[in-house]
Amino acid sequence: MIIRRYLIREISKPFLAVLAVLIVIFASYSAAQFLSDAVNGLLPNYTIAKLIALKTLIALEVLIPISLYLSVIISLGRLYSESEMAAMFALGIGPGRVLRAVLTVSFALAVGIGGLSLYARPWAYKTSYDIVAHAEAELNINDMDAGNFYESPNKTRAIFIGQREKAGAPMNDVFVQFERDHKTQVIHARQALQASGTQPSGQVITFIDANVYEISRSAADDDRILHVKKMTLRLKPPEVTPPEYSAVAVRSAKLITSHAPADISELQWRVSTPLSTLLLGMLGVPLSRVKPRQGKYAKMGIAILIYSGYYLLGTSARTWVEKGVISAFPGIWWVPALLAVVLIIALVEPQIAVRIRSRTA
Repeated sequence: MIIRRYLIREISKPFLAVLAVLIVIFASYSAAQFLSDAVNGLLPNYTIAKLIALKTLIALEVLIPISLYLSVIISLGRLYSESEMAAMFALGIGPGRVLRAVLTVSFALAVGIGGLSLYARPWAYKTSYDIVAHAEAELNINDMDAGNFYESPNKTRAIFIGQREKAGAPMNDVFVQFERDHKTQVIHARQALQASGTQPSGQVITFIDANVYEISRSAADDDRILHVKKMTLRLKPPEVTPPEYSAVAVRSAKLITSHAPADISELQWRVSTPLSTLLLGMLGVPLSRVKPRQGKYAKMGIAILIYSGYYLLGTSARTWVEKGVISAFPGIWWVPALLAVVLIIALVEPQIAVRIRSRTA
């Protein structure tokens, strides 16, 4: 038990460090993706913070397995390079006990990954979709910057501001296009001001020195062009439309009864992530074997290549099932099965090598 606790502690230290670094890198990358929306006023800062947290939660099902995989290689590789593993073997602690210690950690993390994939993942996707839909519907003209086109979620309104000192300041060279009463109305004004305060029935905008173009979509009505010195327009807030169906945001219990390829692919992905966590953790054991004073990172290159190939095959198989190229069986299961074969070969390879050397000696 002392040796098992020692091995688990040695694995946990690099695991937490690697996971923390990967989370910071992923969160920074996600923040960069949303940065333009924040600068242009499309999404408020608190909304972006929520979306980054949700995306990071979704990514944990990938970040945790690779962190475990690398931490096993690093920690056991250090024990091999500093001859601690040789001392353990000399005391009668065989590779099987080391494997059981790694299996304990891998199994615990696999259970957690299963909960993340089956329950937290769809909730995070659905919540992020809802947040984006509400943020777009609540977009305020006072938050808009100059030089960008802003389109409503339902594609019925477009606004462009030519010049503006800052958000909330008067708008110059304003273009507004919207649909009303089966007509397309276009307003181009020299200046526009939005009424201050919250308007529950919509945003009130005053246009100064404006040209109004009314284009009818019916042959019975005529088009009109007006020039006004001052006019007030009330823009109704767009309705919050529910996001389109997406398998990633559907509860796992509902996916079980579905026969759609996209739903089958998503369900198989969620179920396979705990299995991948377990296999990757175990695979780190044979890949950590290095000679004394060889260096704990000696096999890191081949380890990264193996993981890259496995992840690429997994995502490709998922896409093939989703597109109907591969049927529900074997689905994506052949990818973890291939990794299991690699694991078995890596575990038995030293024994085979010893038998071959003993026969040739």
